[in-house]
Amino acid sequence: MGRYLYFGEKIRKYDVRVLNEREVRAGAGILFFFAIIAFMNAWITGNFYYTKIFVIAFLMDFFIRVFINPKYSPSLIIGRFMVRNQAVEYVGASQKRFAWGIGFALAVVMFFLLVLNNVIGPVNLLTCMTCLLLLFFEAAFGICIGCMIYNLFSKEKAELCPGGVCKDIKKESIQKISIPQLFIVLLFILLVLAMPFFPLLSSGTRITAQTSVDFTPINASNSTDCQPPGWAVAMGHAELWKLHHGCS
Repeated sequence: MGRYLYFGEKIRKYDVRVLNEREVRAGAGILFFFAIIAFMNAWITGNFYYTKIFVIAFLMDFFIRVFINPKYSPSLIIGRFMVRNQAVEYVGASQKRFAWGIGFALAVVMFFLLVLNNVIGPVNLLTCMTCLLLLFFEAAFGICIGCMIYNLFSKEKAELCPGGVCKDIKKESIQKISIPQLFIVLLFILLVLAMPFFPLLSSGTRITAQTSVDFTPINASNSTDCQPPGWAVAMGHAELWKLHHGCS
């Protein structure tokens, strides 16, 4: 069994077991893609069916990563295929195992609350947002937040971190951010925030009385049908729930 049950690969030139960071980031991106679809579907429609499916798949994937072997994780296998033509970037395996352990714990919480007990509310929202944040930072920036937490509590500091962040590295000129660049970013953010006040954008974006879309309330004779459930109220989703159920 030792041939299959291990964590990280042994490479001669490194003293610690390693993983391919490019593969890890690809796997995080794949999971984030499906996670955001499931999350937004639940948020907009109030249907948690696909969220439950994703939670089960996520739990199985991370169980394989943490307790069996990352090389048999479905998302990492697909990620390996996608980046097969890219040069390998080795990273330490121990900190990744800790980080994935956090992901596995969050998946267990979601499985217990949502799948087994159908509990829907702020706790689920917070847990989902935490998972999305961890996956997004890993996939988009190569920043492993769980690895940072590992460094705070582990006596043995992480080695072979992505981008060499475990060591003090002198920034090259191409990495530095100038004052004009900061000004451009600030101006861009202010412009985006001001867009809702632009007359050109606000005109024609609302559904009017002449629109042919049918929004006849469902079972309008029964007022209880338009009463948002407790989970929708708890999530601040009451008005959207009314909208998607044809309630005024």
